[in-house]
Amino acid sequence: MTAKRADRIATILFYGIAFFIIGLLLSMIGYLFFQGIPKLSWNFITSPPQIFQAGGGIGPQLFNSFYLLFLTMVITIPISLGAGIYLSEYAPTNKFTDILRTMIEVLSSLPSIVVGLFGFLFFVIYMGWGFSILSGALVLSVFNLPLMVRVVEDSLKSVSQQQREAGLALGVSRWETITMVILPAALPGMITGVILVAGRVFGEAAALIYTAGMSSPALDFSNWNPFSPTSPLHPLRPAETLAVHIWKINGEGIMPDAAAISSGASALLLIAIFVFNILARWVGHFVYKRMTTT
Repeated sequence: MTAKRADRIATILFYGIAFFIIGLLLSMIGYLFFQGIPKLSWNFITSPPQIFQAGGGIGPQLFNSFYLLFLTMVITIPISLGAGIYLSEYAPTNKFTDILRTMIEVLSSLPSIVVGLFGFLFFVIYMGWGFSILSGALVLSVFNLPLMVRVVEDSLKSVSQQQREAGLALGVSRWETITMVILPAALPGMITGVILVAGRVFGEAAALIYTAGMSSPALDFSNWNPFSPTSPLHPLRPAETLAVHIWKINGEGIMPDAAAISSGASALLLIAIFVFNILARWVGHFVYKRMTTT
């Protein structure tokens, strides 16, 4: 076989793999949209579910998903940013940092059900918080921290050494070089990490079953006092997310229209992920432009 023919075969093969993956993704999304979008309505999006009868919606579950995402990001991003900066800019090359990176990789490979069981034993039982949205946010932070730390570290390391040397040559401190030169340059990669973490938060169910629970109390959306038990912002209340709700109604069979509700909830979950990804990209591009232009 000539080199030209081998190159042509390899090109066709790689294009075929790419189109197969794209086709598989589009077919899955198209099927979910075809089944779920006709079920969507304002009443379905805003009303609570009706147990043992047809009708109802997924309003509390949708709010819980975004509220859990917010709490998880508030916990995950600062810790992962600090750890990534340390590993990339300050940590020496020795056995301690090698062990630390190995432990991060081991933690990132743990099954979500194992992390959920840890959250159940520590946050729910030992800390006494019960099934709560705070327990769910903390266990998701433990679940997502390894991924986010590695993304931050790799994004910072991808910045060229010349940019670091240029900042130091201007007489600024090491910290100012990191915050004013390196972090803005690494921002696009970190935004990708945020999107990956958000996707895992939206789609996670196993860990949340053990920590956030599989039910949502009656919420008063006119009461925004976070210390009130009926407030949607109360951090120690149970919080069933969309992913958990989809699993629950299909597993328990207590709703006569479970298939329609799960199809609509799946389509809405995909739409929520798309909207969040677009907004995260837009905000990241805006912040990157503001931080890199004078």
